[in-house]
Amino acid sequence: MPLDELRDPALLKELGARLAQIRIQTRLTQAELAERAGISLPTLTRFENGASIQLSNFLRILRALDLLGSLELVFPQSELSPIQLLEQQQQEKPKRVRKATQKKSPAGWTWDDPT
Repeated sequence: MPLDELRDPALLKELGARLAQIRIQTRLTQAELAERAGISLPTLTRFENGASIQLSNFLRILRALDLLGSLELVFPQSELSPIQLLEQQQQEKPKRVRKATQKKSPAGWTWDDPT
């Protein structure tokens, strides 16, 4: 089943299993990977078992496995041409977004109404 069809608990379990598989292929024990990543062994064990961990710990694990560069596939850096970059810098960027509201006049009111 594709990852985008999994609910969060199943996705965490799948990611943990894949990480464990990579760890085993690189011939590292859980203790060795935890030490390299600078995280506790229980944190690594929880993640491999499908539990949620802090994003910073996940990044440390990826870094320890030399997989941090793989995030470029998920979050590619946009490549703008010099002209596009200049145009983008010259455009004023909105500070906030507001939805337009329409004021409705009270029902039955007209300009000729003396009240």
